[in-house]
Amino acid sequence: MGTLNLIHNTPLIFLDKISADLPGKIYAKAEHLQPGGSVKDRAAYQIILDAYENGSLKRGQTVVEMTSGNMGAGLALVCRQFGNPFVAVMSEGNSPERRKILSAFGAELILTKQVDGSPGMVTGADIALAIEAANEITQKRNAFYADQFNNPSCIKAHFNHTGPEILRDLPEADVFIASVGSGGTFIGTSKYLKSVNPGIKCIAVEPESAAILKTGKVNDPKHIIQGTAYGLIPPHWDEALADDFITVSDEEVMDMKKRLSSEQGFYVGYSAAANVIAAQKYLLANEKTLNIVTILCDSGYKYCD
Repeated sequence: MGTLNLIHNTPLIFLDKISADLPGKIYAKAEHLQPGGSVKDRAAYQIILDAYENGSLKRGQTVVEMTSGNMGAGLALVCRQFGNPFVAVMSEGNSPERRKILSAFGAELILTKQVDGSPGMVTGADIALAIEAANEITQKRNAFYADQFNNPSCIKAHFNHTGPEILRDLPEADVFIASVGSGGTFIGTSKYLKSVNPGIKCIAVEPESAAILKTGKVNDPKHIIQGTAYGLIPPHWDEALADDFITVSDEEVMDMKKRLSSEQGFYVGYSAAANVIAAQKYLLANEKTLNIVTILCDSGYKYCD
């Protein structure tokens, strides 16, 4: 078995401690156990597979991507297995730990300045500048640009794998809850789940201050949930997939991140905590015996706490 065989098929784990006083049960896909450390490994692998299949990527050709860190780690890992050099372009506002991980996986790392964000809080304007730099590098090096925000392979990865894995392990799933960044995880998984069970509820998670999908506006683009909710509507967003939206505060997320570690034994990141606190809120609001599935997006080792 090679490294790439470790991507997909993460365990679905019952969060028994977190669910103890709730009317229903919360289950989580342990994506922090992926070889690159996050759910983005799935999309990274699909992007490279599809690019080779359609001829847009050749052996030895450089791959470039704008990343908050997770997609970069996934692409660095996958590209190394295929023999493609990888360049990660990232806003300097992302955690220093992510820079170290990218370098450890063999990526060439290029940092861009923050426009209106601050350390640990990356905004849509910061991302736009990093995308501009990534496009310039792609042109100069005659490289392949992965383009996670626009690449349909990201959705395909979750439609073909994440969704089926969830129903394989928990056919009685009632609700799927996930935060939205580039949108691949939520869109692809929700599309599959609803194609099999139209009655399943799919709930999108956003920060209180940047709930553009729910409210159409951004009050403050700065929040701690790196890799999600940049105050931008994902290009492939399909509002029909979201049955509802749940917003979370930085304080709630920080508290749940600590609980997941100390009570449940999972040292995961802020987006994972946002998903779990949203699942908790959903159960408390509905007061029904429901089975909720969510995503533990990445490891807590990627953040400076």
